[in-house]
Amino acid sequence: MRQWRLVHPGLDTGPMEVIGRINRCAALLQQAEDAPLRRAGLSRPEFDLLGALRRTGHELTPGELARETFSSGAAVTKRLKQLTERGLVERRGDARDRRVVHLRLTDAGRDLVDGILPVQLAYETAVLSGLDGPEQGELAALLGELLSQLEGRLGVLRA
Repeated sequence: MRQWRLVHPGLDTGPMEVIGRINRCAALLQQAEDAPLRRAGLSRPEFDLLGALRRTGHELTPGELARETFSSGAAVTKRLKQLTERGLVERRGDARDRRVVHLRLTDAGRDLVDGILPVQLAYETAVLSGLDGPEQGELAALLGELLSQLEGRLGVLRA
């Protein structure tokens, strides 16, 4: 930021400072690749799908899963195929509309999520250990506020 201020002293680089740090944090977290998930043979997006099925407590359609996990339909379809082949998710056709598929965790899927969740949370706690409880809460609240704003405006900003 100091370098930009030297080149363009009249420009406010504050937004770049925030966005740059968010992007850098995201990149570092992706590089770490969620070690507990990796050891369990899962990617973060796969765990997100399994987690959505577990925490909602009921069957979901692929479209509902896509909305729940902020994923594209194609990405959900690909991940569901893999998770179904591994015996973690099962599909059930809709009795009234054969085009609709309902998804739920198998016992193995539920056991995997329930087993990995405490380990993953311990890992994430360690990742955030440099921030105390109130700082984590403040950061979560600020990021939640930013996320709400972006979710409402992102389409407008892309145009």
